[in-house]
Amino acid sequence: MKRVLVVLLLPTMLGSCVVGTVASTAVDVVTLPVKVASAGVDAVTTSQSEKDEKLGRQMRKQDEERGKQYRLAYERCRKGKPQPTDDCSAFQPR
Repeated sequence: MKRVLVVLLLPTMLGSCVVGTVASTAVDVVTLPVKVASAGVDAVTTSQSEKDEKLGRQMRKQDEERGKQYRLAYERCRKGKPQPTDDCSAFQPR
C-alpha cells in the first residue's frame, strides 16, 4: 500500500519541480536580451569616474615628464652645457 501511495504521489511532487524549472528558464530567456543590451551599452560608454581616472593618469604622466625635463635641463646648466631651449637663469640662486 505504501509503495502504491508513493508511486501515485511521486509524479505530483516532481511536477512542481519541473514547473519551477520551466518557469525559471522562461524568466532567464526573457531577461537575457535585456542583460546583453545593457552589457553592450556599458562596454561602449564611459562613466564619469572612468573619465576622471583616465584624466588623472594623463596628468600624472605629464607631470613626470615635466619633472624629468626639468632635472635634465638643470643638470645641463649645472655642467655648463645648456641647450638653446634651456633657461639657466631659472636655476640660479636668488
